[in-house]
Amino acid sequence: MTEEYQISYKPFKQRRSLAARKAEVYNIKSKFPDKIPVIVERYLKEKNLPRLNKTKFLVPTELALRQFQLILRARMSLDKRHTMYLLVDGRSILAHTLTMAEVHSEYHDEDGFLYLTYASQEVFGEDTLQ
Repeated sequence: MTEEYQISYKPFKQRRSLAARKAEVYNIKSKFPDKIPVIVERYLKEKNLPRLNKTKFLVPTELALRQFQLILRARMSLDKRHTMYLLVDGRSILAHTLTMAEVHSEYHDEDGFLYLTYASQEVFGEDTLQ
């Protein structure tokens, strides 16, 4: 991955207006009422984990957070040696036993998406995790 790409990368919220994001969630929920619209992005200062090739996911409501994390790890081809944490609100680590519906209910954004950030262990202890 080139340095230029990393610098030009903008988070999903900065690429689309609030109105556009709300409209997208409305369309998704009308077509797939049993799915959770999730945005997964790499922590801005992450250096060890690769960037996913997509950020938007439609996740079954009953899927456990741990299962979703395993899906993401498989998409990144991570082996057991690599540590990956999922953060919500840029700072909270959640119990892996929670369902995606439970996480969405508690932490969804005003636009309706659930925003998750993935990071390796090295980011902990930094004040800039938001």
